[in-house]
Amino acid sequence: MPKKIPMRQCVGCREMKEKRALIRVVKSPEGEISLDFRGKKPGRGAYLCPDPDCLARARKSKALERAFSAPLPPEVYEALEQQMQDGEEGDHGER
Repeated sequence: MPKKIPMRQCVGCREMKEKRALIRVVKSPEGEISLDFRGKKPGRGAYLCPDPDCLARARKSKALERAFSAPLPPEVYEALEQQMQDGEEGDHGER
């Protein structure tokens, strides 16, 4: 029997995608919001495509703020933008 692939919904485009293809933003039990690249940090998670358009859409609609019921510090958005830029540069020549 094939192994089940975990799926998550992107808060930007609202599409279901494979969990490992998305970036996880997590709110820890202490209330700290950070990026979780391994998917292992404890707390409430929200997922986002590694696509600047999805980030812009999520930012405009305040989707991450609603997911966590808390305002997001600008550093989190900056870290997401940086991660997406780094990811785009690292994708060239792979596969």
